[in-house]
Amino acid sequence: MKKVSVIGLIVILIALEQVTKWWTVKNIDLGELRPFLPGLVSLTYLRNYGAAFSMLQNQQLLFTLVTILVISGATYYLFRTLGKNWLQSLALVLIIAGGLGNFIDRLRQGFVIDMIHLDVIDFAIFNVADIYLTLGVILLMLVFWREEDEIRN
Repeated sequence: MKKVSVIGLIVILIALEQVTKWWTVKNIDLGELRPFLPGLVSLTYLRNYGAAFSMLQNQQLLFTLVTILVISGATYYLFRTLGKNWLQSLALVLIIAGGLGNFIDRLRQGFVIDMIHLDVIDFAIFNVADIYLTLGVILLMLVFWREEDEIRN
């Protein structure tokens, strides 16, 4: 991956994520629950003033500082190691895009728009940026785990 393609991918991921939030606000009333894949996934519109799973409600300064630190660290690490491991680069791109997607909401509105409701389990309502973040962290853990195994062997 090259710097230009990495930046382009981040921009595309953020744009897709922001479009899902825009569509949600335009088409679903606050608190409404609409079946999407009946029995599996519904769509809703929720304003999350906290972090993951609505923890730490109304702690905007804390979220701003943590987000800036995480995105700065991930961006530094991404460009420092770019080209060495494509899976690691993808993981960092997802973390950066997810963090920026939710950060944009917090700066613009003071809350994050969540819309994905899992019908099959009792789980927190989340958004596309949260999916990016979760996948990015899982991939990064796999990369580090694999590197650790290679060092030991």
